[in-house]
Amino acid sequence: MSMLVTQQPYLRQTQVDPEPPPALVSGPIAWVRAHLLSSPLNIAMTVITLYLAYLVFVPLIKFALIDAVWTGQDREACLAGPGGGEVGACWAYVRARFSYFVYGSYPWEQRWRVDVFFVLTAIGVVWMLWLDAPRRSLGAIYFFIIYPIVSFILLSGWSAIGLTIVDTSLWGGILVTLIVSIVGIVFSLPFGVVLALGRRSALPAIRLASVIFIEVIRGVPLITVLFMANTMLPLFLPGNMTPDRLLRPLVGVAIFAAAYMAEVVRGGLQAIPKGQYEGAMSLGLGYWTMMRLVVLPQALRIVIPGIVNVFIALFKDTTLVSIVGIFDLLRTIEATLTDPTWSTPTTRFSGYAFAAVFYFIFCFGMSRYSLAIERRFARGHKR
Repeated sequence: MSMLVTQQPYLRQTQVDPEPPPALVSGPIAWVRAHLLSSPLNIAMTVITLYLAYLVFVPLIKFALIDAVWTGQDREACLAGPGGGEVGACWAYVRARFSYFVYGSYPWEQRWRVDVFFVLTAIGVVWMLWLDAPRRSLGAIYFFIIYPIVSFILLSGWSAIGLTIVDTSLWGGILVTLIVSIVGIVFSLPFGVVLALGRRSALPAIRLASVIFIEVIRGVPLITVLFMANTMLPLFLPGNMTPDRLLRPLVGVAIFAAAYMAEVVRGGLQAIPKGQYEGAMSLGLGYWTMMRLVVLPQALRIVIPGIVNVFIALFKDTTLVSIVGIFDLLRTIEATLTDPTWSTPTTRFSGYAFAAVFYFIFCFGMSRYSLAIERRFARGHKR
């Protein structure tokens, strides 16, 4: 006897996905209510903030976009019209001088070398910052050894291989800004590691020397270090040797950044558990082998966000080299302001706005990278 099974019309045959929570519980509306409108005080602060943002950003948008002049051949395009209408940023001036902002006075026919330098820089930066990049050990060798040598030969020139010698007095603009930043990064990291290890050394002389160097350099502003490097460096060389005018601030920037980098690395070394040291020594590893294979890789991985923060500060501080006569981006912009072809009331503000956008893009990108690294490591610790 077979049993007859009938399907009940009120029973669901397939599983239904859960509905999303109401907008008042989760989503943008809930976030606004919880963070901006949760109390009378928060409502008042939100209104005041929106009003201040209106006072700041509306004129800024009008100046940079709505009333801006985008095309033109000379200052006439960026002057107020016969009716006295407002004129915003003179982007036509920035377009006309953009090549000078990037290359400075680098010879026109040799600027392909600067373009190759930019490509080599991008390769090295991506290779080092991409944590999942293949063969990152080779990337470190490229960035800290091969890249500086090749870039120096490429930009300075070498008659033996047919590259025309280009004096550093012709370098300027974004080229110099990136060179100062990269030199500070390339040399400050290994030098900072050595100083951090020296500060934790068991030898009193090495520890004292490292402490004195770090505290003295960190105790003075960068502009003082630049002036000292510009005036004192020639005194430490033989009388027949004169250091290059660009080399002097490069040494000052590298020394200054190394002192701050040493403290960041020292924090990473202190965060390594004592068991890591004991385990490495139990395997018979020597001091340098232990540091190279066990301790330093973990310490540097921990302090990557701190290292990136030092790089951000260093990148912004490169504008100070203009005080000692180096034509970085800010100095090249100031040099073009004396050109009567583009002399208008808004030219100066337009040039500085271009510099602000340039620094913001680089610094914001580095800060977002640092934040992404922190979140990635936080997820790793939660696991």
